[in-house]
Amino acid sequence: MTTIQLPAGAKGARILGFGDYRPRRRVTNDELARTMDTNDEWIQARVGIAERRWAEPDETLVEMSVAAGGKALAASGLAATDIDLVLLATTSPPTAIPGIAPQVAHQLGIPRPGAFDLNAGCAGWCYALGSAADSIRSGSARNVLVVGGERLTDYTNLDDRGTAVIFADGAGAAVLGPSDVPAIGPVVWGSDGDLHEAIAVPLGEKGMSMAGQAVYRWATTKLTATLEEAMRRAGVTPDDIDVFAPHQANLRIIELMAKRLKLPERTVIARDIVRSGNTSAASVPLALSALLESGEAKSGDLALLLGYGAGLTFAGQVVVLP
Repeated sequence: MTTIQLPAGAKGARILGFGDYRPRRRVTNDELARTMDTNDEWIQARVGIAERRWAEPDETLVEMSVAAGGKALAASGLAATDIDLVLLATTSPPTAIPGIAPQVAHQLGIPRPGAFDLNAGCAGWCYALGSAADSIRSGSARNVLVVGGERLTDYTNLDDRGTAVIFADGAGAAVLGPSDVPAIGPVVWGSDGDLHEAIAVPLGEKGMSMAGQAVYRWATTKLTATLEEAMRRAGVTPDDIDVFAPHQANLRIIELMAKRLKLPERTVIARDIVRSGNTSAASVPLALSALLESGEAKSGDLALLLGYGAGLTFAGQVVVLP
């Protein structure tokens, strides 16, 4: 009987560089208050957002993803021809067919890579990161571009204060490559499908609906255990964590999670939501890019990541920052 041969993968994977794209238009709480029954105090008290970015018509999902991916490629030191897999996490594609990933790869000059979109809600980028790292370790890929891109305003009723004040647009990306020393821990992922209707675009409708209180209770009661398990599997403790970068859904959730984990005072906590809003699958790479660019986080820092959202899905891992 003939035995199937398998490629030899790398011992581990690491992130080589980040890139981001933030739409030009800043939308403040005061601007929203002119068109709906809300105000800056109410929004900041509820979710912690002071402003968000909304894409203009020319800032398509493909163009934003290409911009973020190009910056990540430049930061990684690799050429487009070095990439053999492109994963694009999104919940807001403009059409069902074709996928976004092949178009992004083409515009970046990446020749004939494996390319596919991944929809795991706001957990999408962390799902894609885990899949990319596993692909490198298994030998299915050597260098991977992982993009999280969203135009959530295409699926948001901009007159609904329950969602319009929260959701925003943007793209974040990272390039992964092989490493003799593992720098991306095992992904801890899962889903609670019994709550799938808590965040959804109902059949036949265009605007997103969200049961905010139900999602808040779920995130604050169920997901601390996911973070603890991600650290345990990576062989680290809260005292080792330099950066905490969860999905930027709600500032109160972020701060409560950090408190429950008993992270040391020196730990840098991502609060990109204050200026960027909730960008779903783009939020974690956007937050990490901002921290690295500002110098709040630095190369070699150990970061604890968590994505969670529609599905309801969740995924956490520990990574070394490039």
